[in-house]
Amino acid sequence: MKNIIYTLLITFLFISCNENKKETVAKKIEVKNTEVAASYKSIEIDIEGMTCEIGCAKTIQSKLSKVDGVTYSKVNFETKKGIFTYDSNKLNKKDIVNKITGIGGGDLYSVTKTTEIEDVIKKIE
Repeated sequence: MKNIIYTLLITFLFISCNENKKETVAKKIEVKNTEVAASYKSIEIDIEGMTCEIGCAKTIQSKLSKVDGVTYSKVNFETKKGIFTYDSNKLNKKDIVNKITGIGGGDLYSVTKTTEIEDVIKKIE
């Protein structure tokens, strides 16, 4: 009689544990993937405070290229301009400006003008 009771008890515990696992798995499956398609924008930024090609322009270019959401980064020392392409779902113009002005403690570089690349193309046409 004891063996039957122990067997029933163990069977009951085993079945109830499996039901809890099934509920947990079902809850995990309910999570939906909600990724948003990227929306790329390009801007041209006038940067003041650069004193050399390698130390300044390359540093800005390198640091911005590592920012999550920036897909293209090019800084030209001679024209004192940078062109950046970014995912507008992750960043905006102000974020990029803040990254540039924050390099070196915030007292090296300043942004004097930002222009969306579409605006530049319209002016040329």
